[in-house]
Amino acid sequence: MKTARRFLLCAAAALALAGTAAHAQQFFRIGTGGTAGTYYPVGGMIANIVSQPGKIAATAQSSAGSVANVNAVISGAAESGFSQADVASWAYTATGVWQGKPPVSGLRLIANLYPESVHIVTRKGSGIKSVADLKGKRVALDEPGSGTLINARAILAAYGLKDADLKPEYIKPNQAGDKMKDGALDAFFFTGGSPAGAIAELAASGAGIELVAIDGPQADALRKTSGFFAPDSIPADTYKGVPAVKTLAVGAQWVTSDKADANLVYEIVKKLYSADGQKMLGAGHAKGKYITRENAVLGAGIPFHPGAERFYKEAGLLK
Repeated sequence: MKTARRFLLCAAAALALAGTAAHAQQFFRIGTGGTAGTYYPVGGMIANIVSQPGKIAATAQSSAGSVANVNAVISGAAESGFSQADVASWAYTATGVWQGKPPVSGLRLIANLYPESVHIVTRKGSGIKSVADLKGKRVALDEPGSGTLINARAILAAYGLKDADLKPEYIKPNQAGDKMKDGALDAFFFTGGSPAGAIAELAASGAGIELVAIDGPQADALRKTSGFFAPDSIPADTYKGVPAVKTLAVGAQWVTSDKADANLVYEIVKKLYSADGQKMLGAGHAKGKYITRENAVLGAGIPFHPGAERFYKEAGLLK
């Protein structure tokens, strides 16, 4: 009897430990972007929404951007990250900037979030009115590892320019804004949701800014060869004193690895698109109103993670 009782006690203890392990808090890092861009505040907002005390601890981490985030997901340095749709697609298919590298076959989509507008920012009165006018100018293209740098090079190429035709700098938008204030830079590229903090701050200080349009036959030709670019416009007064401007956009996406736990991802997506989550998104950032369950399944260039797919199927968004 004593042996049987000991066995039962040990079994109960083992079950209790298993239960504790099963309900242990799970950490879920989100690679974002520079602190002055859009990814970082949106990532912080999402982390706050999906975290559940004692169950899920999501955190937003600043990074160099899309390429760096995909690499972090591949290496396990982060459980997830934000990426432009083009970069995610290239990584998965080993095309574009991933040409010649092994395909990132384990990359999976959690959600398409919102459109990211390509900004070309110049000093007010600089005389730079088109992409072609950037030739010979001091232009920041963002850091290596950023989606902005990739977009900038594609757009420059559409207008017959390359890095060597400029006086290029590879720095983040907040650093570019500081240099522009000091008169040490003529223009900078930034791909991200508008309004972007660094650009809004720059527009409200000093002599102001202008945005260069990306439209016309060159932009049309680029969209034909790179289908992830979509026509876009930044409304008037998004930035102080700046009129509406036509540009291009790509989707901002939240990606993870196929190794991520399916139940965890399901719970994260369910919380993000809950009624409370949607209220917090709408109130937390200008791009939050675009982060809806309907937009979540648009423009998927890579497979959905099974946990996310389960939620979208239950919601009637995927068959």
